[in-house]
Amino acid sequence: MSDRATPAAGRGALAAAVCYLCWGLFPLYWRQLKDVDATELIAHRHIWSLAFVLGLMAAGAGWGDLRAALRSRPALQWHALSGVLLTVNWLVYVWGVNHGHVLETSLGYFLVPLVNVALGRLVLKERLRPLQWTAIACAALGVTLLLVRVGRPPWIALTLAATFGAYGLLRKKSPLGPLTGLGLETLLLAPFALVFVLWQQHTGAGALGRVSPTEHVLLISAGVVTAVPLLLFAYGARRIRLSTLGLLQYIAPTVQFALGVWVFHEPFSPERAAAFAFIWCGLTLYTADNLWAQRRARTPLPAGG
Repeated sequence: MSDRATPAAGRGALAAAVCYLCWGLFPLYWRQLKDVDATELIAHRHIWSLAFVLGLMAAGAGWGDLRAALRSRPALQWHALSGVLLTVNWLVYVWGVNHGHVLETSLGYFLVPLVNVALGRLVLKERLRPLQWTAIACAALGVTLLLVRVGRPPWIALTLAATFGAYGLLRKKSPLGPLTGLGLETLLLAPFALVFVLWQQHTGAGALGRVSPTEHVLLISAGVVTAVPLLLFAYGARRIRLSTLGLLQYIAPTVQFALGVWVFHEPFSPERAAAFAFIWCGLTLYTADNLWAQRRARTPLPAGG
């Protein structure tokens, strides 16, 4: 990487790190809204995110980019898909947090870097190094142990890992900037969210007017809570290596894991501990392989080599 690119990479890494720290602390936020149906929470998240993003665009003259994206068929297709992936990820995550599965949500995000490696092999046809194969095998053993010893597949973790890994891949390939891309995603899905919220209000099951004043403030602030980390993520993803993004990814699940064990006091059985140990072993191998590969890439060849 050239010297000229170094400041941009540094800003990208900082943005991604702050984003992951925010995501790690999210269970504290969503637990305050546990009395609201998860689907309605995600619908409000879409609506208020759109309001916040459009406000930012109005302040920064971003309308031209959004109008151009709306006239681009590939942009509409790719961002409709990334928006759906993000919505599924949000819904499963919020449901898991508010139903006592913070540890499993942390497991899902621990798996994301290894999912990125797998997607690189399956989608981008990247060749995997032996340690990368070993890391994926360790993670697979951990998931298998959960299936065999706990008695059910960790569907929350697997869904979170698959949807967010795919979302990160799509956003990295997108030509749109962070704000325009997020604006297009929310604009495409917000009409469905608005219809659902209006229906909930019509049937009397809606949260507006029914929950406490504090919950109203938290519900409406979902736009800022959602949009800011996503903008930081998209900004960082376009400026740093996917491998670096994978290393920073550990921040969020580590914070979530700490909250699940020491704040929410979720059970952490020996079987679950063993499964996490296999996955952490895989992550350790993955990290070591990444650092070794980057060090080799920075080492100059000898003269005539």
